Amino acid sequence: MKIAIIGASGKAGRVILEELAERGHALTAIVRDAARTQHDTVLERNAFALTTEELTDFDVVINAFGASPGNEHQHVDLGRHLIDQLRGTPTRLIIVGGAGSLYVDEEQTLRLADTPDFPSAYLPTAKNQAKNLEDLRQTVDLHWTFISPAAFFDPEGPRTGKYQLAKDVLTVNAAGDSYISYADYAVALADEVEHHRHDKERISVVSV
Repeated sequence: MKIAIIGASGKAGRVILEELAERGHALTAIVRDAARTQHDTVLERNAFALTTEELTDFDVVINAFGASPGNEHQHVDLGRHLIDQLRGTPTRLIIVGGAGSLYVDEEQTLRLADTPDFPSAYLPTAKNQAKNLEDLRQTVDLHWTFISPAAFFDPEGPRTGKYQLAKDVLTVNAAGDSYISYADYAVALADEVEHHRHDKERISVVSV
């Protein structure tokens, strides 16, 4: 499968690229600076300048873009650009989302980002990623999947190869923790790439 990863040099993007490479997919790292990745196939491009022609060369485009502090609105801006370029095409868009837009109650009245203990430093990212999800849900002619990690998204955690999926409500594991390692998140994302079970849906991932 031909797959492009926007933000492949970032923390999550690197791990996702490694997981998909191990599975034998044809991968292109889309990065602003080619010197930041060791991957063989690179498209050095500002993600906001990507065209329909470039993006539809791939079966799947993964958006692992991470906005810098003060520029969190770019999650919405890039999200809208990718929607505009990919709508009406067969190319699938998979978004590395955040946990802040997950609900903490079954009635879905309160999001994690709106709880008192949510770290204020992450609030702009959470709010803008939630808006990106809202934009996706209002787009009918696009194949997309938005994948949220657990509340504790651990870059140092091990790859167990095991995870459980949920949807819009924050879910905990057997120990009562909302936890997933980057490596196991990448496993879940790669499985969705290969099996395409959640078209036009948001799913969330937590460890077992």
